[in-house]
Amino acid sequence: MRGIVSYRLSPFEQKAFAGLFSKGFPNVVRRFRESVFRVAPPFIIGYLVYDQTEKLHSQMMRKNPADFENDK
Repeated sequence: MRGIVSYRLSPFEQKAFAGLFSKGFPNVVRRFRESVFRVAPPFIIGYLVYDQTEKLHSQMMRKNPADFENDK
């Protein structure tokens, strides 16, 4: 180890939230804008399919009043 010098900063001396608002928030916005058009369409399509399926199912579960016209 002779002649080798290494420097290290203690974790207790680091700033935990350094650059959070100046670099972190813009980075989150940039990453969201880059990936929203890749992630959102499958979820939207899935929701629309689910919603239409639920509506069709509830409609098919209704009783037909014409089947019960002759009941007394």
